[in-house]
Amino acid sequence: MNWKVLLVLLITIKIGWAAEKVRKKDLTSYTDADLERLYDEWEENDDEELEEDEKPEHKRKPAAAKLDLDSMKAKAKNPEDLIAMSKKGQTLMLFVGVVDPANPKKKDIRPFTEKWTSLWQSQLYNNHVDLQVFVIDDNRAIFMFKDGEQAFEAKKFLLKQEYVSEVTIEGQSFDGPAKKLKDMQDREL
Repeated sequence: MNWKVLLVLLITIKIGWAAEKVRKKDLTSYTDADLERLYDEWEENDDEELEEDEKPEHKRKPAAAKLDLDSMKAKAKNPEDLIAMSKKGQTLMLFVGVVDPANPKKKDIRPFTEKWTSLWQSQLYNNHVDLQVFVIDDNRAIFMFKDGEQAFEAKKFLLKQEYVSEVTIEGQSFDGPAKKLKDMQDREL
């Protein structure tokens, strides 16, 4: 009987020493898995709720929830304003088609597209519209907005630009001034 108690005692001491060695691990020798485990423990034990602007975007409450539908309808002058209000605080993408009027038949206009989309981006940025531009084709670009409401301001701006053939937002396409040139280009092909 004594040897069983002694064996259990030795095993308990051995486990305790091993656990103590893990706790005293040098900070520089932590692996990514150790750091991830430590972060998870920290998050589990954190009782304090993060501020709304400190939360990741997917965990934030939508800004549209602050306004109910009736108050948005009262403030909106038209259906587009209502959609813009509902997209406030959400990420939104806008697609823009570009045509070079000097060479409407030319398909390879990537440098032209990059030049003009970056110029439009800087003009919109100067008007306090925060966006990123990604050229996805020789004559097509994506304008991505952190605040979807700003996308509708940008749409109005872009539809006035002479090299824009079309703007697509929320599944709706709007013809730009260069649409006639693009139609001529398509007919000739």
